[in-house]
Amino acid sequence: MKKRSSSKRQIQLKGIPAAPGIAIGKVHIFGTEDIVPDERVVSQKEITTEIKRFRKALKLTRKEILAIEKKISREMGIEHGKIFSAHLLVLEDSVLVQEVIAMLKKKKKNIEFVFTEVMNRYMKVLSEAKDEYLRDRISDMTDVGKRILRNLTGAEDKKLEDLDEKSIIVAYDLSPSDTAMMHKGRVLGFVTDIGGRTSHTAIMAKSLEIPAVVGLESITDKVKNGDEIILDGIHGTVIVNPNKRFLEKYQKEKKRYEYLEHELIELKMLPSETLDGKKVAVAGNIELPEDVASVISHGAEGIGLYRTEYFYMNREDLPSEEEQFNAYKSVAARIKPNYVIVRTMDLGGDKFLSQLDVPKEMNPFLGWRAIRFCLARPDIFKSHLRAILRASVYGNIKLMYPMISGISEFRQANEVLEEVKKELRKEGTPFNEDIPVGAMIEVPSAAITSNILAKEAAFFSIGTNDLIQYSLAVDRVNEKIAYLYEPAHPAVLRLIKMVIDNAHANNIPVGLCGEMAGDISLTAILLGLGLDEFSTSPIAVPEVKKIVRSIKFSDAKKIAKEALAFTSGAEVQAFARAKLIELVPDMAMELVG
Repeated sequence: MKKRSSSKRQIQLKGIPAAPGIAIGKVHIFGTEDIVPDERVVSQKEITTEIKRFRKALKLTRKEILAIEKKISREMGIEHGKIFSAHLLVLEDSVLVQEVIAMLKKKKKNIEFVFTEVMNRYMKVLSEAKDEYLRDRISDMTDVGKRILRNLTGAEDKKLEDLDEKSIIVAYDLSPSDTAMMHKGRVLGFVTDIGGRTSHTAIMAKSLEIPAVVGLESITDKVKNGDEIILDGIHGTVIVNPNKRFLEKYQKEKKRYEYLEHELIELKMLPSETLDGKKVAVAGNIELPEDVASVISHGAEGIGLYRTEYFYMNREDLPSEEEQFNAYKSVAARIKPNYVIVRTMDLGGDKFLSQLDVPKEMNPFLGWRAIRFCLARPDIFKSHLRAILRASVYGNIKLMYPMISGISEFRQANEVLEEVKKELRKEGTPFNEDIPVGAMIEVPSAAITSNILAKEAAFFSIGTNDLIQYSLAVDRVNEKIAYLYEPAHPAVLRLIKMVIDNAHANNIPVGLCGEMAGDISLTAILLGLGLDEFSTSPIAVPEVKKIVRSIKFSDAKKIAKEALAFTSGAEVQAFARAKLIELVPDMAMELVG
């Protein structure tokens, strides 16, 4: 057991906001003790019995997971039930099972002990992965591992659904099944030592609308049962044993947030239209098919970015064309008649494939990634394009290439696309012959030559996450220079204006799908620059829509013109916030102030 502080001193911690909302309540520490099986020697005769015990535990665990999957599918939707497919994959991993049995025969130790050793080795590999998505799969494997151990040892299974009072859950980690079984009325929120935005636990928390902060590193060392805690899932802040001033402040913030949420819900079915009649699209970004439910529930008018590379991760093999087709088809059909922009895989950079022998690079963000990878591996690219084209007859799909640096790459990608179209025509396989094909503008050279690209692309989508880091020469994951990463930098705004102007001069629409799209302090400026579409995380859709519906387009154009005259990002940001407070004070107080 870890020692925990008994002090009532106020502690403020910063983590990763996983699900929005504010919760104030008492701490309930959950599941901090690992199951540590005894180690004992087994005889040669006992090995067969140990293997039978292991296989029986696997069957029982499978039965438990299928029951959870059925319950979640019934109560929350099939998409969320499918999250537990990842758990079943662990159980069905023949390599893992055979490794455990081989270790049993070699070491002649009890199966619980051997299984724990093998699982710990797998967990170590995952924890050291550079890819955030892979690291976030640790909770899936931990969940399955603990279930198997409980079924081998007969250890007690503690459940969050058994809570008898309202609490904020504090844990080293929570499994997706723990989260899914939360009693919403009793679990006010949860915080964990580890975890990330793409973890299945975070996805479940958002769907349940339970505030959550993850990645706090040592919160379990700093609290004890009964401590009072404030959880700010909007900004990723956690305050343990808050003083009177902080308590009063966050009680007011909580009331403001709940009022604002109620007001934003009423915007769901209303159009994204300014006070003087200018219409813009407010769409959602997704990584996984199960994210579509959130896009719909938050009133998005489409999917402005479907990051297909996540379908290639957390697996030992490449996805088949059929697997991809079914995923893209389900997304297109669910969002229909609204559109979905399917971005071809943006692998490389900070997103790696374990099943490919990709050499380590000094500067992976500037290396063999995205469209460069696809053009170098036409076998993988063609299978990917075939799946997208086949799915295009089931909804309103648009296709987009990432990291285009100029017209040559765009044309090369289209040549591969035409080859795939010819193959499908020859087979008699239906697809949308007129599927719109766009370019993602995230490389400065593409922005500067956007007047050339606009003559051949059907649309643009500005990827500001990379455009900012490439334009300002700032590694966005380097904490030492994070202060230089400025979305409001004059150079960034001018590049965005250039892209929009060139797109409109060639009569094509332009959207923006980076994190900047969800920064409501910059919404008026982007609107005034002439942006046609904002595409952001689903939970930010109502906020952006609120800003759009609260101002005149004529005023937004004036704000944008003023913003372009400033000489620094800090000046632009201060100006933007002042304008937001002036035009939409309730949003500014909650989300900016």
